[in-house]
Amino acid sequence: QVQLVESGGGLVQAGGSLRLSCAASGRTFSSANIANIAWFRQAPGKEREFVAGIGWGSGSTYYGDSVKGRFTISKDNAKNTVYLQMGSLKPEDTAIYYCAARGSRAIVVAQRLYDYWGQGTQVTVSS
Repeated sequence: QVQLVESGGGLVQAGGSLRLSCAASGRTFSSANIANIAWFRQAPGKEREFVAGIGWGSGSTYYGDSVKGRFTISKDNAKNTVYLQMGSLKPEDTAIYYCAARGSRAIVVAQRLYDYWGQGTQVTVSS
């Protein structure tokens, strides 16, 4: 098993930027046979939605439509960490952001297909 530890959330004004981190704890992503890591978010009263995903080995990326062109997902293999760089933030980006990981190769948007989840980090964008 691997634990996911998110950090980097906070309060930011509209138009600003934040960088979230998702670090592996207990084991490395590779030793835990993790193939894909993704970010999801859940706003109050809404369903959890896919934000972005990255292949741990391939580096391939995939983004949800609402964040394309504004958010960038990246990884640092040496640090066993995945990042979500968020720019041009909008109030509607306010949510709890979760890191998730799965062992299968394909990047998928369905949360039920992810095996591991972090505790979440709050992002609040003020207008």
